[in-house]
Amino acid sequence: MDFTVDGLKTHVATGGREAQEGEPVVILIHGAGMDRTVWQYQNRNIAYRGRRVLAVDLPGHGRSEGTPPNTIAGMADWITRFMDAAGVTQAILIGHSMGALIALDAAGRFPERVEKLVLMGVAETMPVHPDLLAAAEANQPLAPELIVFWGVGERSQIGGHPNPGFCVQGASEALLKISPDDMIANDLAACNEYSDGVESAKKVKCPTLFVLARDDKMTPPKKGLALAENITDARSVVIEESGHMMMAETPNQVFDALKGFVF
Repeated sequence: MDFTVDGLKTHVATGGREAQEGEPVVILIHGAGMDRTVWQYQNRNIAYRGRRVLAVDLPGHGRSEGTPPNTIAGMADWITRFMDAAGVTQAILIGHSMGALIALDAAGRFPERVEKLVLMGVAETMPVHPDLLAAAEANQPLAPELIVFWGVGERSQIGGHPNPGFCVQGASEALLKISPDDMIANDLAACNEYSDGVESAKKVKCPTLFVLARDDKMTPPKKGLALAENITDARSVVIEESGHMMMAETPNQVFDALKGFVF
């Protein structure tokens, strides 16, 4: 499904189900250099539990047109304009990694627009290693390779996925490598420069769920748990034997974490 935001096409995945009027809206926000397809195991599950799902391609990502904002705050502003274009007054925001920072910032500055908040693979700051930033700025294949090397947990690196034949490592690397030039660099720089995590968290007024992963090297769970302490109504789930790419690595455990909170 496509919407027009700022005069440009924005593409979303809806989980293959036509939503009914009045259903709660769930907006899924992907991470750096990625697109809506990272939610392939979640969007359909959520949609078929009575929710209107909008797994969005951020500007310039996936099938969406435009140039991505170069700050997390700018991306959060864009999310509110997307909501307006989609006719959504209030939504449950679910973000992963960079998408979690976007959702957090939006919830902090536009509390009336966010019903609930789910933050996955998040920390109050997300510094990026200089070697990774340099590789991304040069549009080198090394950048996606480093992201996947650090992002995928040990168990997923040797197989054993519940969906036979699915390779988390290969699929993640392939997705990152088809992103347009400068896209990964833009997104990583936005994450690296964002320093308002704690202040945004203190402004969050809605129920919030942190979904973290024990083997996450990019946003270690202890940092996510520390951020959660700044939100009054927050709960946390730590998934065992998963890395940063938890939606693909451990989809069943992610489903269990969302159950009872999102649907």
